[in-house]
Amino acid sequence: MGFRDVKRSKTGIDTRIIAIINQKGGVGKSTTAVNLAAALSELKYKVLVVDFDPQGNTTSGFGIEKEQLENCVYDALLHDVPVEDIIQSTECKKVFVVPATIQLAGAEIELVSTMARETRLKDLLAPVVDDFDFIFIDCPPSLGLLTINALTAADSVLIPIQCEYYALEGVTKLLESMKMVKGRINKSLDTFGVLLTMYDSRTSLSNQVVEEVQSYFGEKAFKTCIPRSVKVSEAPSFGMPVVMYAPNNKGAQAYMQLAREVIRRA
Repeated sequence: MGFRDVKRSKTGIDTRIIAIINQKGGVGKSTTAVNLAAALSELKYKVLVVDFDPQGNTTSGFGIEKEQLENCVYDALLHDVPVEDIIQSTECKKVFVVPATIQLAGAEIELVSTMARETRLKDLLAPVVDDFDFIFIDCPPSLGLLTINALTAADSVLIPIQCEYYALEGVTKLLESMKMVKGRINKSLDTFGVLLTMYDSRTSLSNQVVEEVQSYFGEKAFKTCIPRSVKVSEAPSFGMPVVMYAPNNKGAQAYMQLAREVIRRA
């Protein structure tokens, strides 16, 4: 079944394009992209996930075999392959993926000499934007041209922050990059929300980080925190979101709760 055969939700919300971003690695960007998309699908929303990280963890997280792909987002970005031709369906009925492979690693250099290089992603997504309720862009852990493309294409950003020492380290630099893109290229860019991941309520550190982030970001911080969970970590190895792999798990329940918060903000 093609992505255009699956209907959008009946709520009539405008499409939200949200870049999931943090230049620090290991904070849960791909995990959030996969599981938030799946949770929204469970709530009858139609979602496109753009894997914009050369590691391709989001692609793998949905069970897509990267070796068998004829084209990926790299080909759409640099070789004008229509995005409609590379969108993949998933086991989640209403979730579709623009996949990434290691080929994307070369895009950062190749984009430098490309005309309108900052708007390539925005332009390639334009033909399919109206087909989805939400579009999530899983960004690489850097602030290079791929991330600039994501910030240009998005209307807002979701920032996952791990509950650890130096949790806010680097976020200032990210906010500076957002401010630059907002000032020069994408005036409507805004912070959709800040998500605390790998939360352990038993440790004073986790609770200190929650207080610090909520104090710094105020209402932009989601009330939902994503707990540490073995099942959340296991699910990608089975090519499934945790909401399908272990729906009763505390991590899966947290992502369902987050999805409801996202809908309220949308």
